[in-house]
Amino acid sequence: MTTDAAGADFRTRLLAACEASIAEDGYAKMTIADIVRRARTSRRTFYEYFSSKEECFMALLADANADQIRQISAAVDPDAPWRDQARQAIEAWIASGEARPDVTLSWIRDGPSLGAAGRALTRDSMEQFIEMVNALIDSPRFREAGIGPVSRPRIIMLLGGLRELTAVTVENGGTMSDITEDAVEATIALVAAG
Repeated sequence: MTTDAAGADFRTRLLAACEASIAEDGYAKMTIADIVRRARTSRRTFYEYFSSKEECFMALLADANADQIRQISAAVDPDAPWRDQARQAIEAWIASGEARPDVTLSWIRDGPSLGAAGRALTRDSMEQFIEMVNALIDSPRFREAGIGPVSRPRIIMLLGGLRELTAVTVENGGTMSDITEDAVEATIALVAAG
């Protein structure tokens, strides 16, 4: 019987090995054998946590999204002018995506192949990002500027547009930081349009 700490360690190792496998081989070529070899564990241990490589990949994406939301939220100074807060959020989003470029690119390229489970993960992730944007906008500096609340459709347009811009840029050989200024300007325009 494993302790909670040991279980968390195995799960963490498996997810790190999944990420390393994606970086080296790509999601399509990655196998469970690759993951367990890199994690230095057994298939039996793998199957204690995940039923398939797809489930492991989706857990990696869910954890990466949650981590990204934490990083963005922590990077925004609620006492800064609202436009600065928008820039801080975008720059943190870009930095977190660029810190894990293989996961970011695999999410863009391979996420659609996950079928219904992948679509559910995408919806859940979108909901978490919508909540984060609403929380960031619900601050004194935004209210002082007459901004907020921002409609759900507008936030979805913002997030979807940023994701598509990222996909096009990265797939064409650019980096996320290439879109910083356009992303900041678009964010400010959509949020301020009221």
